[in-house]
Amino acid sequence: MTFAEMIEKMSPEIYTALKSGVELGRWPNGQALTVEQKEISMEAVLRYEAQSTIPEDQRVGYIAPKKKKPAANEEQPVRILGQES
Repeated sequence: MTFAEMIEKMSPEIYTALKSGVELGRWPNGQALTVEQKEISMEAVLRYEAQSTIPEDQRVGYIAPKKKKPAANEEQPVRILGQES
């Protein structure tokens, strides 16, 4: 079985265990992950998320876009009271 096939067959429970293991550096039984296990688990988590229906904002490494603040020299829209924009 290839790595890609394993990802396709991965259950949500396995995904959660791998993600938790990478976050905590330990398996659910308390045993520490090796460097190699962390790398493989992280790759599995990222691939699983890319192939699943997990919303983008709930995926590992997601950074919300910053809202652009208008520059001080930019003109601001003028809102006239009583009129809707």
